[in-house]
Amino acid sequence: MRVRLNLATKALETHRRLLLTAGVIGGVAGLLCLILAVHVVKVRRAESQLRAQVEKVREEMAYLDQRNKELDTFFKRTENSKLHDRSQFLNTLIDERSFDWTMMFMDLEKILPSGVRIVSIEPKQVKGRIEVRFRIGAASDEAKLKFLKAIENSHAFSAIELLSEQAARPADTAGGSADQLMLDLSAVYSRT
Repeated sequence: MRVRLNLATKALETHRRLLLTAGVIGGVAGLLCLILAVHVVKVRRAESQLRAQVEKVREEMAYLDQRNKELDTFFKRTENSKLHDRSQFLNTLIDERSFDWTMMFMDLEKILPSGVRIVSIEPKQVKGRIEVRFRIGAASDEAKLKFLKAIENSHAFSAIELLSEQAARPADTAGGSADQLMLDLSAVYSRT
């Protein structure tokens, strides 16, 4: 029979707790490294896809810039610029001819009070809008104020600006009119 005797001066110490803690910490650190590595791979893939998209967009922009330069040189040729000027002139004429005088007179008829008459009308096409200049004759200040309030409240006329107001001259009243005041005003006409 064998007998176990411990003749050591220090008792045997076990390091199980330290080894277990170190193993758990190492396992968690390894898992975190694995998660971080997967994340880095995903980010790199996303960046490479983004770089490919950016490169594609740059190529498209370069192509469009080149195409734009080609078109600019094409339109700067003398024969093409003359054609462009002619088309702008014709479009302006068409826009001026398509002005609906009847509708404007119907709108004016609705707002024109008694004692006020229209002496002249000058429509102009400016930047896609129709600016109208009026010369108005009014028999009194009251008729003038009624007309100004009516045109301001009108939906067809906007941006009304009184350009001048003066007493009627004998040449203005020669046709038998009773106009005491002459007004020049401008407005934007838009029939919607």
